[in-house]
Amino acid sequence: MARHSLRLLTVVVAAVAGSAVPTVTATAAALPAASVWLTTVDGSSRLSAQPPVAFRPGGNAGRTTVTVDPTLTYQTMQGFGASITDSSARVLYRLSGRARHAAMQRLFSPTDGDGLSLLRQPIGASDFVDGPFYTYDDLPAGHTDYRMRHFSVQHDRAQILPLLREALRLNPAIKVLGTPWSPPAWMKTSQSLEGGRLIDDPRVYTAYATYLLRFVQAYRRAGVPVYALTLQNEPQNRTPDYPGTDMPVAQEAAVAERLGPMLRQAHLPTKLFGYDHNWQEHPNDVANTPPGQDPETDYPYKLMASPAGKWFTGVAYHCYYGDPSDQTAFHNAYPDKQIWFTECSGSHGPSDPPAQVFSDTLKWHARNLVLGVTRNWGQTVVNWNLALDPNGNPHHNGCSTCSGVVTVNPDGTVTYNAEYYTLGHLSRFVRPGAVRIASTSFGTTGWNGQLMDTAFRDPDGTIALVVHNESDDPKDFTVAEGNASFDYTLPGGALATFTWPSSPALHDGYRLLPPDGFTATAVPSGSGDQDPARAVDPEASTRWSSGTAQTPGQSLTADLGRIRAVRRVVLDTGPDRGDYPRGYAVSTSTDGTTWSAPVTGPGTGQLTVVDLPGTPVRYVRITQTAAAPQWWTVADLRLYS
Repeated sequence: MARHSLRLLTVVVAAVAGSAVPTVTATAAALPAASVWLTTVDGSSRLSAQPPVAFRPGGNAGRTTVTVDPTLTYQTMQGFGASITDSSARVLYRLSGRARHAAMQRLFSPTDGDGLSLLRQPIGASDFVDGPFYTYDDLPAGHTDYRMRHFSVQHDRAQILPLLREALRLNPAIKVLGTPWSPPAWMKTSQSLEGGRLIDDPRVYTAYATYLLRFVQAYRRAGVPVYALTLQNEPQNRTPDYPGTDMPVAQEAAVAERLGPMLRQAHLPTKLFGYDHNWQEHPNDVANTPPGQDPETDYPYKLMASPAGKWFTGVAYHCYYGDPSDQTAFHNAYPDKQIWFTECSGSHGPSDPPAQVFSDTLKWHARNLVLGVTRNWGQTVVNWNLALDPNGNPHHNGCSTCSGVVTVNPDGTVTYNAEYYTLGHLSRFVRPGAVRIASTSFGTTGWNGQLMDTAFRDPDGTIALVVHNESDDPKDFTVAEGNASFDYTLPGGALATFTWPSSPALHDGYRLLPPDGFTATAVPSGSGDQDPARAVDPEASTRWSSGTAQTPGQSLTADLGRIRAVRRVVLDTGPDRGDYPRGYAVSTSTDGTTWSAPVTGPGTGQLTVVDLPGTPVRYVRITQTAAAPQWWTVADLRLYS
């Protein structure tokens, strides 16, 4: 994950060595107020507007501080949404025309609803159909159609395409991603939509590429431009009881090498994304690999490394196994490739009370999707079915415990589920084209009871900060940008979005240095919480700790990997606010041998700020100069130019 350590608000009086560093002083009159929207686990607040909170000069040393820094940016966001599956279309069409339009407005309108901006559309049948499985070129057994003479999207014209066009009218910024669950059966070794592989024949690879091209062309003629395609949903699901295909890397690459040039020749801008499966390969998929064959647990890496890699804009992930941090591992290997998150469904047992389903879904999706995906370079967050009935139907095999973003009830009413609100905490405030910016986050996807967050800057400059309280108890905290801050108390388990306009009054003249290539050593040094790499790693939820009482001579040394101009050092203890250094000496070096005269002073709570002359440095060493019974902890070491 990209480092979410952030610029510190200038709350502490810093020691300054050499020439003075200019600092902009915030005045209360010039500072903005933050708007607040809240969703609570009991459902009493559901994206409900709260009283605004005003920024004030300075900070609050008595509360955990989340620092937001627009000077360090990460990925550009593409959109948030779900899938109008065959089943979703069917249940939405059970509503009256007026009720259906009202539901669509609440889902897609950027002004009167969630403003969902990405739709992942099955190319043919998935498990969520209300009828038999199908593709757009089904033939009797023994027949073939390499030239796609029988290709037709007629099935979609009754319900799916009208809903897509209505969604686009409500929100013209919507991007449509097409995904096939299975090629036509006549292309497959199984001669069935369920399981099997593409027949290893150049004619079949070309035919399948042509099939996908025809889909793009047909949808375009129907008024639904297809922004991107993936080539196979869950290509390592080898034993589905619904449309699915075991598509090894070599076969997906063979299709891409044909489809890429076809799209270019047809002057279609449609992008290709590879993989479209879990963060990590599920053990059951590994176990079902044919004997003697590679399970390809590194599928997305192999695909991008193949000659076909040039045709892919990026890769897509699902939530059903692994962890969002796998996205960052891929980003580190292929930083020029985009990462889209394209499927996750809320899940429930047959007898789970609705209140429990809402609470559990809100918390899990907040940690893993809203925050986990976006903090790990994900440019989209897409749930599975847009709409289902109260029993998770209709579906044909496959998932029997999935829930929709909304539920269409037998009486013609619509229930807006936790997924509607988790998506809305992003989609209402983070427009396509927004960029993620730095923000300190202390929670984890696996749950550690701390605050977890992510922040964005919209194209109009508005800042959006989404915060989840992983604890069951309320948490007091401070949000800081530049020279100002505000305080807030977030109920246990709740999810909140804060927005405020970009303001020159918040700027303090410092720029957070990207931590790429930072390494660290320490005295004492060890493993776990005593591993110094944790002080400069991408997570403020991890920490380096002395593991023993503070004593003079303990030290933490950061190697920046190359020479940089550093004007400010910030030591952030994270939630362990009492573990600040009781005394410090900060020295710098260009070669690790000759060190500058130290800047000295006492630590000051969670955030200790030390200002430097701004001369070129490669190494920064912080040495403890005092004794205290508390440990010395650094969750985040941040450096500024």
